[in-house]
Amino acid sequence: MAEKKAAFTAETKLEEETAVILMHGEINQDADAALTAVYAAAAQVQPTAITLDFGGVDYINSTGIALIVGLLAKSRAAHIPLTAVGLSDHYREIFTITRLSDFIEIQ
Repeated sequence: MAEKKAAFTAETKLEEETAVILMHGEINQDADAALTAVYAAAAQVQPTAITLDFGGVDYINSTGIALIVGLLAKSRAAHIPLTAVGLSDHYREIFTITRLSDFIEIQ
């Protein structure tokens, strides 16, 4: 019997001039459309920074990491700093190994 995956959901809230993207579920290829849409909504308010809140994320596979890299590219192109919060120790290590932590501030 196949294990049921947690569907990805995300929402954006504004904290002062920072857009915070609250993510839940698994970040994999199925998260692409929702993640792209929520990032676009966050960027549309022209925040001074964007925070990715991984507190509700259960799992990130390699495609999910690639999606995060895509968000990083968009934020760098727009000169919007990207911060990550709520990462588990495991994903902090993954962000370090992949050098995402060189470009995304991890809190």
